[in-house]
Amino acid sequence: MIPGRLQRWVFPAALLVLAGLAVASLGIGDMPLTPARIWSGLLRQEELATLVIWQIRLPRLIVALLVGAALSASGLVMQAYFRNSLASPGLLGVSSGGAAGAVVAIAGGLAAISLWTVPAAAIVGAFAATLSVIALARHGASTERLLLAGIALNALLGAVTSYVLSSQTAVYERTTQILFWLLGGLEDRTWEHALMASPILVFAALLWPLGRPMDLLSLGANEAQSLGVDVCSLRRQLLVHSTVLTAIATAAAGTVGFVGLIVPHLLRLLVGPEHRRLVPLSLVGGAVFVLGCDLVCRSADNVRLGIVTALVGAPFFLWLLRRQA
Repeated sequence: MIPGRLQRWVFPAALLVLAGLAVASLGIGDMPLTPARIWSGLLRQEELATLVIWQIRLPRLIVALLVGAALSASGLVMQAYFRNSLASPGLLGVSSGGAAGAVVAIAGGLAAISLWTVPAAAIVGAFAATLSVIALARHGASTERLLLAGIALNALLGAVTSYVLSSQTAVYERTTQILFWLLGGLEDRTWEHALMASPILVFAALLWPLGRPMDLLSLGANEAQSLGVDVCSLRRQLLVHSTVLTAIATAAAGTVGFVGLIVPHLLRLLVGPEHRRLVPLSLVGGAVFVLGCDLVCRSADNVRLGIVTALVGAPFFLWLLRRQA
């Protein structure tokens, strides 16, 4: 953990890094743009730069920021709920549940009904997965029980998704959409996808005041209750926040794993366990991580985002397991 006198600079530093990555995201692509052309495009002073910025790169940037913030905050909430640093939406099957819900909606032709049909289906799937994990781990939230529950649930949801995918091979458009959800990515994101992800801002704002109660919950349910926290109500709020954030992020960008595991854990190592500090840092840190991975995707011949986050996250997860052994 870094010294206390330096911790106050972590958040401003993260914002500066985020700003730098945002500029790079607007400038990097098949048609590179200098900072001057980015500025002229944002102000709609140059026709070609305006088209590239406003129709292609800015929606992708906004979706990346919102998805990263949502998945990171969701992981932080999961870890507070289970009081376990290995808990995350991906490992516990919540992301897979959201993806399965979205895939079923696409296969059923419901995606054409409304912009919000897929997010709604993803939320239903994510809630079903979350409740299943809690039921499987009801006798305790130990690392082993959580991991086993997550493995079983991910396998089951993977089977459901694979069956739906195999049944849609004759419909090319639906098959392409389903593969997108499975691999995760930010390609071809539009303002509609940015609008789809916009509720993340509301839930992130509602999560901010819960930092202090989460600090008390980390002491234990009985201790938190004795200090005036309504533990049942708090856990319900945390469950709703984590599940909805994960579901919306999945609906906007597909299954993007390990963000909710890596970012909160690294930030906790840097600034300690205080959630009043970790909540805003997780929102910014998740956006930084996803945006950085997206830039790697562009530089690596458009490798899918879910692949890059898995390549970073899997070794990190193994290191955590070894560290806790």
